[in-house]
Amino acid sequence: MSDLTIDHGGVVAVDTAQLRAVAVRISGAAASCERVAGFVEEARVVVASEPAAFAGVPLPALRAAAQALHELGVELDDAATGAQRMADVFEVVELRARVEALAQTDAAAAAAAQVALDRLIAAHPEAGIAATLLARGWEETELLGARTPTSLRDVLGIVALPATARLAHGIGSATGLATVRPGGALRGRADAVRVRPVASSTPSAPADLVGALRRLPERKGAQVAVERYTMVDGTSRYVAYLSGTRSASVDAAGAEPWDNRSNVQLYTGQRSASYQATLDALAASGAKAGDRVDVVAHSQSGMIAAHLAMESDFEVPMQVTLGSPVGQTLDDDQTLVQLANWDDAVSELAAGGSAAGTGSADSFTARRTVDPLPGLQDLGLGAHGRDAYLETARMVDDSVDPRAEALDGYWAELGEAVAVERIEYRAERVSP
Repeated sequence: MSDLTIDHGGVVAVDTAQLRAVAVRISGAAASCERVAGFVEEARVVVASEPAAFAGVPLPALRAAAQALHELGVELDDAATGAQRMADVFEVVELRARVEALAQTDAAAAAAAQVALDRLIAAHPEAGIAATLLARGWEETELLGARTPTSLRDVLGIVALPATARLAHGIGSATGLATVRPGGALRGRADAVRVRPVASSTPSAPADLVGALRRLPERKGAQVAVERYTMVDGTSRYVAYLSGTRSASVDAAGAEPWDNRSNVQLYTGQRSASYQATLDALAASGAKAGDRVDVVAHSQSGMIAAHLAMESDFEVPMQVTLGSPVGQTLDDDQTLVQLANWDDAVSELAAGGSAAGTGSADSFTARRTVDPLPGLQDLGLGAHGRDAYLETARMVDDSVDPRAEALDGYWAELGEAVAVERIEYRAERVSP
């Protein structure tokens, strides 16, 4: 059995509608227990009234069975009430997060969400208090650098977050840089770069998530690959595949744009050479303002993907990130598929995400623990590598989670293209 978890992302990832549906089902089970307990009690009365006719039928056993069913019904009824209250609490948390996010971009939508929030709290004031305490507890936990438990395994402590990942989580929490907020456009000018094509091909569309990840460029030093899809109606759309960090250098004179200098710049909100190189590669492939550009991005490029989706002139309705060091704040018409292994120190820089998920209802975050055993290997970045994420992707492809299955529709849509042209680009910093 795999330890893969799939949720909507964010620290709080609860489907309140589903939780309420579960509460209704539990309540129904409670009612059934009470009904059956009544039948058993009636049977006991009949047996007791005619002992000769029911010789050998144990009255104490019938009494015990009726009592056990009644007690189970009471427990289930309490559980149903608790599930309903939990749904109220988490809906308050989600609505508060939505109001806060929309206040930056859509005042009318923020006001509508505030009305819904006020109505919910008026009906269930205890939910508002509980939500405040929950958020406060989460914030205090974040300051200590410990991630929020999301499964029974986490609660029991069977899987411990490695020290390196725990440190990264704390950095993201303490600095406030873990999530790209609405309006968080990159500042400054990027280092000058030169982009040139190094390979071209005409592949078919990827058939699944593993196939997409295998398209991240590696040959001839390429860091960016852009595929242009010509659809049946004659329109064009693009998919950009962006590699992760290639160099540990922080030297402004270093030739490699996908280095730690760019990492620091992007994480602190500055325009990097790697971001500029991505824009230049898209332009060289023919992508123009308003064109659809989907993104598959690893590591550092997860930050590039975030800013392409939130501030570029392109339409970015779909992106897949693996090991991204930041969270994003996307609109409801943008889908974000995040692969973020629990023991990946780089992805833990995102500090678990925002209090609520982001993007469309089809957005999700898939996580697993690559190596649950502590050791010196935790000092490395094995859980951050492409091979580790290929296995996570394979598990997503095999998953029966509805959101994972919905992703199949995206690959099928790409497969309808009448032509696919792929160009891989090599970017280098150049002296001014």
